[in-house]
Amino acid sequence: MVGIMLKVVSVAVFVTMSTLIKAAGVGMPAGQIVFFRSAFAIFPILIFLALRGQLGTAWRTNNPLSHVRRGLVGVTAMALSFYGIMRLPLPDAIAIGYAMPLLAVVFAALFLGETVRIFRWSAVAVGLGGVLIISWPRLTLFGDGFGSNEAQGALAVLASAALGATAMILVRKLVLTERTPTIVLYFSLTATVLSLVSLPFGWIMPDWQTLMLMALAGFCGGLGQILLTQSYRHADVSTVAPFEYTSIVLGILLGYFIFGDVPTWSMLIGTTIVIGAGLFVILREHALGLERRAQRKLVTPQG
Repeated sequence: MVGIMLKVVSVAVFVTMSTLIKAAGVGMPAGQIVFFRSAFAIFPILIFLALRGQLGTAWRTNNPLSHVRRGLVGVTAMALSFYGIMRLPLPDAIAIGYAMPLLAVVFAALFLGETVRIFRWSAVAVGLGGVLIISWPRLTLFGDGFGSNEAQGALAVLASAALGATAMILVRKLVLTERTPTIVLYFSLTATVLSLVSLPFGWIMPDWQTLMLMALAGFCGGLGQILLTQSYRHADVSTVAPFEYTSIVLGILLGYFIFGDVPTWSMLIGTTIVIGAGLFVILREHALGLERRAQRKLVTPQG
């Protein structure tokens, strides 16, 4: 229950972050939004590590280039995600982003050699079909096709989901040699530095209100990462993962009351399909995990 509670709170914090960015980031380049998100996320992370006595050891790494590579992929995914959020209704951006865990299954099979059988392949295909149902009306909106703002936003979120899935694969490799605090800390640092590359491309000088909102969004990003990490310490990933989908409920509520976004039928139908497919993948992973643990017990010699 503690793990589930932490997961739900982390989801609420991340949705709050996206809402703040959508509200305050109008006219702001995506690279500048990434800078605020990453730079101010460092503060709660440093406080958390200091309280746990891990601030000194968190800097130690044997694989700095892997952190840079993960940061480069992650910061690009983040920039595309924020670009999409600024051009789509909040619930649609959240729902299209659900393609990421489905694509991670595909990439794990292609790049990590993980065995994916017909059940999960079928779920991935159905889930991506749901993403297409959500996205398609945006891609053909008002006859402008791919040139409309919402079409560009949908494509950006889809690309962000693909890069986010790639980042998940890179993190799976990193956890073999690096600790979680090190991975989280170095990602925030590399994302902050890499986002500065976009500085010559038209950053704006925000007013104080915008600056405070963006700083709060970044703080929420760091806090959400801490809560998410802690949730995995109290419960299995397969137990807390389904609660990621509470974000769509929060997104619909905040989108309606703050931005006046009314969910469409295609968005609701597509989201239901994606969530169903995602839950199937999660439950299948849980069942396979139980099978693997049972097999290890059978082959482990008993003293």
